[in-house]
Amino acid sequence: MVIRPIQENLDNPIAPPVCSLAAAIRPPLASPLIGLTKPTGEVKTTISKHFGELHDPRKEGMVEHKLLDMVTIAVCAVICGAQSWVDVELFGRSRERWLKQFLELPGGIPSHDTFGRVFALLNAEQFQRCFGAWMQEVCQRLGGEVIAIDGKTLRGSYDRNSNKAAIQMVSAWAQANRVVLGQVKTDAKSNEITAIPQLLKFLDIQGCIVTIDAMGCQKAIAEQIIAAKGDYVLALKGNQETLYEEVKDYFAYAEQRHFQGIS
Repeated sequence: MVIRPIQENLDNPIAPPVCSLAAAIRPPLASPLIGLTKPTGEVKTTISKHFGELHDPRKEGMVEHKLLDMVTIAVCAVICGAQSWVDVELFGRSRERWLKQFLELPGGIPSHDTFGRVFALLNAEQFQRCFGAWMQEVCQRLGGEVIAIDGKTLRGSYDRNSNKAAIQMVSAWAQANRVVLGQVKTDAKSNEITAIPQLLKFLDIQGCIVTIDAMGCQKAIAEQIIAAKGDYVLALKGNQETLYEEVKDYFAYAEQRHFQGIS
């Protein structure tokens, strides 16, 4: 799945034509984002399906904008290149007519301040689960798909003034679809070894090949992948001496047999 913004004009670079957005995310028969079928007068979207149970922390009776409307606008805006809440509001206002085909928008398009306040209140872990489930549905599932799990430092996250360490993230990258399926922040007092199992819980890896660098070469991680009916390719370094020597000897034995009967 390739998603890219297409500029309609230079004054509004983050709001591509509606047909461009729909074409970018639509499979052969129907869009995974919007079904645009109204058999019962209600439009169901894959976003509403996966984010429907996302807890709304706002006080009931004091809500002007529906949470699912805000989530849908934000997701569409980010897909089209939005990098701030001002961009998200701009996208919503420029595409309000299109959005009303499948969103209620009782209070119109929320302001950028409203987007910021509401999203700051959401449970990040719950949002991550919803988003990961949605991403895996809209992505084309391929047999033997490779999911690369790797840790990265979040650029610009180091706070020099307070001497706060940079944020470390562990992400799962679907190579065929070229999208991030999910990511988990590494705890400040921990490392990737504890973050990887948390990330794997969010993912449907059945039939997929999970690749991880030497940091993830752990028995518990391998068992978790197998339990989820996935396969793995784990890097192995010499600092795990016993396992390294066993694998080295096994490959030497396999070469002697020309890999006959080796699985």
